[in-house]
Amino acid sequence: MTNSELLQLLRSEVIPAIGCTEPIAVALCTARAKELLGAEPDQITVYLSKNVYKNALAVGIPNTGMTGLPIAIALGATVGKSEYMLEVLRDATPEAVAYAKQYMLRVPATIKVDYDAPSLLYIHVEVANGDCTAQATIIDEHTNFVPSPISNNQSPIANRQSPIANRPECLNLRRVYDFAMEVDTHELTFLLEGAQMNTAAAETSFADQYGHGLGRLLRANTLTATPEMENLFGNTLFTKIISYTCGACDARMSGAMVQVMSNSGSGNQGISCSIPVYLYAKENQCSEEQTLRALALSNLTVIYIKQSLGRLSALCGCVVAATGSAAGITFLMGGNYEEITYAIKNMIANISGMICDGAKPGCALKVTSGVATAIFSAYLAMQHSYADSTEGIVEDDIDRTIRNLTRIGHDGMKVTDDLILDIMTHKQ
Repeated sequence: MTNSELLQLLRSEVIPAIGCTEPIAVALCTARAKELLGAEPDQITVYLSKNVYKNALAVGIPNTGMTGLPIAIALGATVGKSEYMLEVLRDATPEAVAYAKQYMLRVPATIKVDYDAPSLLYIHVEVANGDCTAQATIIDEHTNFVPSPISNNQSPIANRQSPIANRPECLNLRRVYDFAMEVDTHELTFLLEGAQMNTAAAETSFADQYGHGLGRLLRANTLTATPEMENLFGNTLFTKIISYTCGACDARMSGAMVQVMSNSGSGNQGISCSIPVYLYAKENQCSEEQTLRALALSNLTVIYIKQSLGRLSALCGCVVAATGSAAGITFLMGGNYEEITYAIKNMIANISGMICDGAKPGCALKVTSGVATAIFSAYLAMQHSYADSTEGIVEDDIDRTIRNLTRIGHDGMKVTDDLILDIMTHKQ
């Protein structure tokens, strides 16, 4: 791929989002179906792949104080605008939310898991008002609308195909690194703006209790630490990076109305691959050029890994995103391509088995584990200490090592994915 194509890829995969992207994508698909219907639905049926369903069960919906799909669907049907894409609920004011809560009681959506869905990311919404019907379908990517059958006015539903749908898997880590080192950094300012956006989301979480409050707790202890906390955590850059990264996750998983810059369809991935790199660069007074190149390296590493892993899987996306941060931080520490491969091997040797059991406040704990490991991995890599081909799934070739990880997540954990969903839906 040319530098121009890679830049376009970055711009299409690193985009703003409000709320967890799975229920938000369901709201988006509902909003599109409603717009095609031309009226507020009095019937809604939603068909979801198991992975979308899993990721939408327990996560907070922005500005509602509620979790899960029913309120997300109701907001999509009442206030959602599909033109906003992953910010579809941008207009969810308190008044709009109050109306949606009443609407949800009057028009309860029927939600079905399609175990034979054609993709791990599949959303199909059918709506009706009287005798009029319409439907919309999203597949493969969170904003990738594909043609459904005919709507009620007999016009074909518009194919709003993502510009990166069906993208060939043609990247490798060397190409990612070369792009990050060569690209005109004036083209990368949106990555810095995204990192700052995500950092601001973290600061929202410090002002109130969101989720498990780990980010807030750590941040408070770095500012006004008791002697015991000072000894345990310390007022360090390490603690600051962890507190900000998991703080941003705390806020969005609990339904705060905060905008974050996502990566590969995930806000948590965008948070985890940008905040650690940005804060490390800021605290170490790295130049803007260094910061932008590190952010490009981190973000594009995540995109590269996700190409073969897929949008959704039983493997936690925080592992992938933190791997991007490990690469970016290694570069900021003065590492070159060789040290960056070492850092990624350290990541894959360590936390590659972390499962995804749905989007929820507890994701902040997994983000913390991923980011802490990224910093350790980068530091070890700079000492030329790394997992080699005698260890587990690591091979000498970095791209084969990455593919081993994604094969496990995409192919090897399919049964695990089914078991996770079964456990989540049959709790006693």
